[in-house]
Amino acid sequence: MTENWAETLWASLPVPAVLVDAEDKILDMTPAAESFLNTSVKSVRGYPVWDKVMVDAPLEEAFARVRSDKAGLYINDVDVGSGNRAPAQCNLQIGPVMRDPGLVLVLFEPRQIAERMDRANSMKSAAKSAIGMAEMLAHEIKNPLAGITGAAQLLAMGLRGEDLELTDLIVGEARRITKLLDQVEQFGNLRPPVRKSVNLHDLLDRARKSSALGVAARMKIVEDYDPSLPNTHVDGDQMLQVFQNLMKNAAEASDPKSGGTITLRTFYDMALRVRRSDGSHARLPLQVEIIDDGSGIPADIVADIFDPFVSSRENGTGLGLALVSKIVSDHDGWVGVESTPGRTVFRISLPVAPKEETETP
Repeated sequence: MTENWAETLWASLPVPAVLVDAEDKILDMTPAAESFLNTSVKSVRGYPVWDKVMVDAPLEEAFARVRSDKAGLYINDVDVGSGNRAPAQCNLQIGPVMRDPGLVLVLFEPRQIAERMDRANSMKSAAKSAIGMAEMLAHEIKNPLAGITGAAQLLAMGLRGEDLELTDLIVGEARRITKLLDQVEQFGNLRPPVRKSVNLHDLLDRARKSSALGVAARMKIVEDYDPSLPNTHVDGDQMLQVFQNLMKNAAEASDPKSGGTITLRTFYDMALRVRRSDGSHARLPLQVEIIDDGSGIPADIVADIFDPFVSSRENGTGLGLALVSKIVSDHDGWVGVESTPGRTVFRISLPVAPKEETETP
């Protein structure tokens, strides 16, 4: 009974952890570690930890100290990787297993995701204030703008040649500004989400079909789904808008001549948790990635890409991704991005639907 309980607890740990024996060989790892290192426990069990986990720190000395002192220690800001994934900066917590002093437990705390979450939380209230001010200004600007448009149209009725081109320019630009203001007002008009048990793959399929007939008509769309993924707990219409916005963003980042590829990927990752406003933690194990092979996001704005009015495109409004961030945040989820030339990954993390809820069409 105790062994079964211990195995269940080990499998349920939401952090990447590796258990090492007295000879520094891997005994076991949590499912979160398998996901983090992009490997399986079967393929690494019995191998020296140095052969399967690349850590930019003198772990031999750390292990010896932990075993001799029978006390844990911390190592901050080290790169951790494997043969199957690029290095990621982590904090390490190394501790002894009391019932067997030769065993060592290594916990990996990826810093990148945690720092992004902290930044997103700190920016949330500021973003709301900015959107509130923009919404108020949008309402005030639209009325005189309508007057300018009407006056230009009246002038155009008696003009020709270059003068007519100028009035057409006024009308066109006024309509473009009105469209931008409509997008700003959309933030304030977005209703609270009505959450239900929803199949993520159904939403992604709807977004794929819509994009394939529109913005991504000349692109290849690849599906890489985990068929065992359980339902999530979201407002289906709002989350569909998130996926459509991200696919539109991916399509616009592609080469206009050769097109490109958009990959839709889903998987389960128990390692990700967020802190709610009340101080409690929530797990976000359902992962959706929308990946494109376009030019990427400029490095100087990638950290701010979800902020209102920040855009990597010359004529972009900077509101599409801000709306994505707002909707995901309203669902207590998390959205992040990693971008290099030729590969941009938007990742959305969402909760599992409560067991008592049933799927609704």
